[in-house]
Amino acid sequence: MIKRILITIVGLLIIVGVIAGIKVLQIRKMIDAGAQFAPPPETVTTAVVRSESWESLLTAVGSLEAAQGVMVAAELPGKVKEIRFEAGTKVRQGELLLRQDLSTEQAQLPGAEATVELARLNLNRMRELLAQKIISPAELDSAEANHQQALAAADNIRATLAKKTIRAPFTGRLGIRQVNLGQILQEGDAIVSLQALDPIYVNFLLPQQQLGQVRVGLPIRLTTDALPGQDLRGTITAINPEVDAATRNIRIQATVANPEEKLRPGMYASVAVELPEQLQGLVIPATAVLYAPYSDSVFVVEEKTDEKTGKNSLAVRQQFIRLGAKQGDFVAVTTGLKEGDTLVSTGVFKLRNGQAVVIDNTLAPEFQLAPKPENN
Repeated sequence: MIKRILITIVGLLIIVGVIAGIKVLQIRKMIDAGAQFAPPPETVTTAVVRSESWESLLTAVGSLEAAQGVMVAAELPGKVKEIRFEAGTKVRQGELLLRQDLSTEQAQLPGAEATVELARLNLNRMRELLAQKIISPAELDSAEANHQQALAAADNIRATLAKKTIRAPFTGRLGIRQVNLGQILQEGDAIVSLQALDPIYVNFLLPQQQLGQVRVGLPIRLTTDALPGQDLRGTITAINPEVDAATRNIRIQATVANPEEKLRPGMYASVAVELPEQLQGLVIPATAVLYAPYSDSVFVVEEKTDEKTGKNSLAVRQQFIRLGAKQGDFVAVTTGLKEGDTLVSTGVFKLRNGQAVVIDNTLAPEFQLAPKPENN
């Protein structure tokens, strides 16, 4: 009985050993196959590192402001008697816009002028009488004071007439009318907006570290979505003497010609200040860069020879770089590459160091310094 049990145990051990050996052989074969497996090459697009000369620009977002702009308002209370302008039209300096009721002042003015004339005649008589030593100098002084008071009263009425006859303070374009005939205006009530639109100012901010690069007279380029495809030219005309303590930015003003008055106050615009010096260096497409917190890198395409077969193939090598200025679809490289290197231009996030690749540039995007994407 014991002998049978021992034979059974030995048989089971032999079976387990055979199964274990088979599994070990299978696992070892899978490991060898995995070590020999080569993933298929990745299809990539490429670009060549080249040296270019860029114009040096400082970019910002600006706000347009009229060279002169004011809300024409009533200086004195009164009823609107006459409106002499049309909303949205262009007017010249001194052109009549509105006249308030002047009946009271016009009725008072002849009496005031008569008082002036009487005071003048009395003054002349007093001078003759003083020359004959009939009156005292004090009486002449009183006559002169009466004459001056009469003149002041008449001038006050004329000033009131002028203030109630409202004229354009400068040449410009009118806005929407905000008064009606017969309306009683109070002091300071708005009548119409008046804006001088040619030329027009653009105000923008630049960081304080760029202050040494800008000066009055530098040219600027202005673009706005209100005028797509148009680059407008202007010149820096003023730089604020102080830096904003909160943002450490400096306020700059440029003047832009606006003969067709297509630019309006309150619009925002993209501003590029053109610096006199040029930037010379190596440039690559921005999409070729694998951005990372520790360092940015690119994948350089190189020819690789298989040690076993001796065949040549293409593979990528990860190269860490340091970036410079960016313009359009390109970015400058300060260190890490040399002119003529071939880089993977798109899809770098899916690559790894040493991976085999195949180049196919049929669908490669067209990189531009001044891209203008369509509004889809």
